[in-house]
Amino acid sequence: MARSAADLALELSVLAGPDELAEGIGYKLALPAPRHDKLTDFRVLVIDEQPLCPTAAVVKAALNGFAGRLEKLGCQISRDSAKLPDLALTSRIYRQLLSAFFSADLLPETRERVEAAAKALPPNDPSLAAAQLRSLTMSHQDWIRAGRMRGGLRARWQALFQEVDIVLCPPMPTVAFPQDQSPQFARMLDVDGTKVPYNDQSVWAGIATLNGLPSTTMPIGRTEGGLPIGVQIIGGYLEDRTTIAFAGLIEREFGGFTPPPNL
Repeated sequence: MARSAADLALELSVLAGPDELAEGIGYKLALPAPRHDKLTDFRVLVIDEQPLCPTAAVVKAALNGFAGRLEKLGCQISRDSAKLPDLALTSRIYRQLLSAFFSADLLPETRERVEAAAKALPPNDPSLAAAQLRSLTMSHQDWIRAGRMRGGLRARWQALFQEVDIVLCPPMPTVAFPQDQSPQFARMLDVDGTKVPYNDQSVWAGIATLNGLPSTTMPIGRTEGGLPIGVQIIGGYLEDRTTIAFAGLIEREFGGFTPPPNL
């Protein structure tokens, strides 16, 4: 969306807020200011493991190297927290609600195939692929239960941000990969030689998306082949200015986006 944190801040100031013809009649958006204006004041939680999908070693190495540089500057870096919500549950609820949303567009014959495939699943299959398949035909009662679980998770994530200012994690399990035009549900993602379902790469993006948290993604390195590696900066509810400000401080200290060669 932008090539600098300053551009993002400008976009936010222009676009954010309620529709003037609807909620804007009675409401205005007043986002809080950034929590800090110095890197050394930030309390940072770093997460590099996701229980339901592996993350490429090159992505984890870049993230941890970046965290090490922040720590040398004086940032308060932690690798775990008793308040960290269940990442597996977060991913499953995200996949369930996302799949349920798309189920409205299933053709009748497709729904029949999905229902048959879901019934054939082992009852104790904990995979994201199984959660997705079951959720494509979930009942309204199950959808309500998943929504309640989401509410509980949102509360737990918000409680975490009383202890830390931001969470750093990968935006994706891998760097960019060759385009695949095969049917989406048949695609596989290669993570350091391990084949995982293509849609499982949503595990990192699902944290912010499910819980309504602001997330700013920026580059922090490159692979030996020149592909960019990014970091996801997640903040507390409505604290968009904090994640963007943190990205801006990183740019100032380490540099930010650089255009690829020949562009």
